[in-house]
Amino acid sequence: MIRDLSETLGALLNDPALSTDFPELSAAVVAFDRPAENFSPGQTTIDLFLYDVREDMELRSNELQRARTNDGVQIRPAPMRVLCSYLVTAWPVGGTELPLQEHRLLSQTLQVLARNKQIPSAFLKGKLIGQEPPLPMMTAQTDGLKDPHEFWTAIGNKMRPSIVVTATVAMDLFPIVIAPEVTTSEIRLGPRASADGTGLAPSAGPPRFRIGGRVTDASHAAVVDAGVSLVELGLVAKTDNQGRYQLGAMTAGTYTVRIEKGASVKNVTVTVPPGATTTYDVEL
Repeated sequence: MIRDLSETLGALLNDPALSTDFPELSAAVVAFDRPAENFSPGQTTIDLFLYDVREDMELRSNELQRARTNDGVQIRPAPMRVLCSYLVTAWPVGGTELPLQEHRLLSQTLQVLARNKQIPSAFLKGKLIGQEPPLPMMTAQTDGLKDPHEFWTAIGNKMRPSIVVTATVAMDLFPIVIAPEVTTSEIRLGPRASADGTGLAPSAGPPRFRIGGRVTDASHAAVVDAGVSLVELGLVAKTDNQGRYQLGAMTAGTYTVRIEKGASVKNVTVTVPPGATTTYDVEL
């Protein structure tokens, strides 16, 4: 994942479209080396040194993400949101006035990176492709490298001008689980049998149920925005973009579910609660 981010930033700085407005940057090599004392590139280089990786606590989430599939429900724990910080330095080679060349390279790099508050999707590599929400990127913010002098001393080199760019990526920590979809739920309401117990008192009313299913046509394609009603109770619903619906709540019994889409109407007799192999799927 972190390598994909580095390759993405490299692709952003190596974009051929930069050659007209940023010729010096376009001609430079993009590297990801540690700029220690022995770092001496053989040609003009923009170096992005990954110096810090940490979780973005503000974006932490414990909510499960759910998505329906043909096999059931895809349950995915929220990914870890990881902040990756790079120290960006310029290393000109050849020519005269190397410090001024360095400043120009840094200026062009800053312009290219700072105009993107999010990493453009066209440059995403590997597992970063398709990540949602779009990956935020901060360039030259005030909370970058806290003490530059100590940093350069720690890596054994002399201090030089630099830019800090920080990007956030989503990293999956747990495998995705495919589980059967819940189509029927049971609701029991009433006073507790005892203050410290979990059961309900005998005075509690009968359980109520919600039922759900999927409406398809003869080719097994979803029937979207079909009207679904429980005739005896007047409960109504609409199918979603996957043809699914839910109705409730009702007590146990036998009911008529009516499906309507345009001129097509179908009545189906259902039993609540369902048996072990019962579904409330309907082919219209």
